[in-house]
Amino acid sequence: MNELSVESIGLMAPGLIGWPASQAVLTGAQPYQADPIPAALGTLLPANERRRTTATVKLALQVAQEAMANDFGAVRHTLGVHTVLASSGGDSEVLDKICTALTQPDRPVSPTQFHHSVHNTPAGYWAIATGYTLPSLSLSAYNGSFAAGLREAAALAWMEQARVLLVAYDLPLPFPLSEQRQIIAPFAVALLLNPLDTAHRLALLRFPRETTGSATALENPALDALRLGNPAARSLPLLCAIVRHRAQRVALPVGEGECLTLEIQP
Repeated sequence: MNELSVESIGLMAPGLIGWPASQAVLTGAQPYQADPIPAALGTLLPANERRRTTATVKLALQVAQEAMANDFGAVRHTLGVHTVLASSGGDSEVLDKICTALTQPDRPVSPTQFHHSVHNTPAGYWAIATGYTLPSLSLSAYNGSFAAGLREAAALAWMEQARVLLVAYDLPLPFPLSEQRQIIAPFAVALLLNPLDTAHRLALLRFPRETTGSATALENPALDALRLGNPAARSLPLLCAIVRHRAQRVALPVGEGECLTLEIQP
């Protein structure tokens, strides 16, 4: 059975403002309240780049920055990590603006908007912000994007015997796209994974061979509504198991009838 250590976590969603502040909610010790996300995000970027970025990029970079905070300033920071970014639809706000522009007589598509429309834009800004030059992968698997990203990050960590930063993020869609697919709230999470056993790990992830079954639900109705209302929030059963510091098995949906099964050990 293959294993991965979770070194650190970044988290950002309404009512879940950073990993330390969110733990009481995830354990059930504190009720969940959907407090708004702070406005200042993506502070690693230079000011000029930060002004040009979108809410999607800032949210993804915020959780990546939190997960990597212990590395900044350390010698190993210069070595970097591999990155895997997962989103069910990319930056839908930018895509909506481009589609709207194409319906107008002069088709005034902004070069900046076109630049932000590609799925790996957050990966590019992460490289600008940190100077990391190792390969990065951006993927989408609709509602199974988090589990697909975790599976890809795990394979990369084992293959390269290297640390991998997984970042999953999704934001609500603008109207009229929201009429076809509703995402209830922004959500982003980052996991720093290590194929080696580390002294200060948060949890150990084990990957059995099971791929079928039902996704793991949560006992907290408010958090379970968030889990079902944002593809990136499908990570919540994993996060709750980690913060409780007890052995647990969870199943994360990848596709129809397919789940990624994990055993979490403290």
